[in-house]
Amino acid sequence: MTIKNFLGTVNSLDLGCLDEMASEASPILIFGGPYSNLAATEAIEQVAQQQNIPPQQVICTGDIIAYCADAAETTDRIQRWGIPVVMGNCEESIAEGALDCGCGFDEGSTCSLLSISWYNYALKQVNDDARRWMGQLPRNIRFTLQGRSFHVIHGGIEQINRFIFADSDASLLEEEMAMTDADVVIGGHCGIPFARRTGDRHWLNAGVIGMPANDGTANSWYMLITPGPDAIKVSWHRLSYPAETSQQAMTDAGLNTPYREALTSGLWPSIDLLPESQKASTGQRLELADYMI
Repeated sequence: MTIKNFLGTVNSLDLGCLDEMASEASPILIFGGPYSNLAATEAIEQVAQQQNIPPQQVICTGDIIAYCADAAETTDRIQRWGIPVVMGNCEESIAEGALDCGCGFDEGSTCSLLSISWYNYALKQVNDDARRWMGQLPRNIRFTLQGRSFHVIHGGIEQINRFIFADSDASLLEEEMAMTDADVVIGGHCGIPFARRTGDRHWLNAGVIGMPANDGTANSWYMLITPGPDAIKVSWHRLSYPAETSQQAMTDAGLNTPYREALTSGLWPSIDLLPESQKASTGQRLELADYMI
């Protein structure tokens, strides 16, 4: 792995060609948003172990820390695992000691108000060494697979906290794609998994493991990228883990916010930031077909 400059001062981690490592037996595992949810983080590491996926083939799209109670423990678990991690807005904010999470919520919105308690709690839990590590994370990760170039980010190509959903305007996707020469962009931040084609290029989101996808189920999500003889298969999978354990940890920490209930209800405390078309899908079980590249 080599560190190089990309888009001026933005750090990029280049994993090189993964053809020799990735296979049907050992795909690339992508997930986002551990969100201080230690039980979910332990569960996704177990998935990787069960499928014999080594750490260098696992990528986290950022926001290790957020709504749940185990900020320090989750960060430590990710560090010890040794996987590549993209800097999320939460890592950026905590590394800088910022006053808020930098999530991009509208000021005064429900999400913005709810973020105050968990962010202040997390900021006190994370030590200086962890903050320094977060501040050194790359803002994008690149790799190639079967001749296709992949560019992994958190929110947008240049704007770390940009929300991009499955139903975002096509012009937004075109604007983002114009900033990179990659065949495939893998984003995070929005919390709901999806695939979107724009011309002959692709935008993917793995979803997050630390919170459900607002579909009325307690499961969270991760993504596998599996090379085949004729195409690359992208598949999304539900992550089952003991959400009650994470709820209890929040109770013990005094984080009795609506996010605690969301862990088992599968419903977000607020849907203000969702596009109108996706607001209508709240509580509807999410189903994602395999996607071929």
